[in-house]
Amino acid sequence: MKNIQSPPITHFSWAHITVNDNQTFKDAKVYPGGAREWDWNETGTRHSPGIQPADVEELIKNGAKVVVLSKGMYERLQVCPETLKILATKGITTHVLQTKKAVQLYNELRETEAVGGLFHSTC
Repeated sequence: MKNIQSPPITHFSWAHITVNDNQTFKDAKVYPGGAREWDWNETGTRHSPGIQPADVEELIKNGAKVVVLSKGMYERLQVCPETLKILATKGITTHVLQTKKAVQLYNELRETEAVGGLFHSTC
């Protein structure tokens, strides 16, 4: 079975994330083989308590073995402890970083890893 590569984040600025030079989002959910808008309303995500377990399910389902979670430009987005516990239980390496650093790490990891990520482009 061939590994499907995660698409590159080709541009990042306040409230704009571009994936593969042709998909633009405010917040992005990126995984091996694809990307889409990360709509917080789907899972009830808020800055606090933060990224929900349901937010990472799609990344795992699409084959991510490494996950990068961004905390926003000013690191206001939190991550629920349950989310980190689920990822650890499944043996998924997880990185939680400020968004600019998260994008940089994601783009490095995508060269060699089945990586997924959640990217919050503002606060």
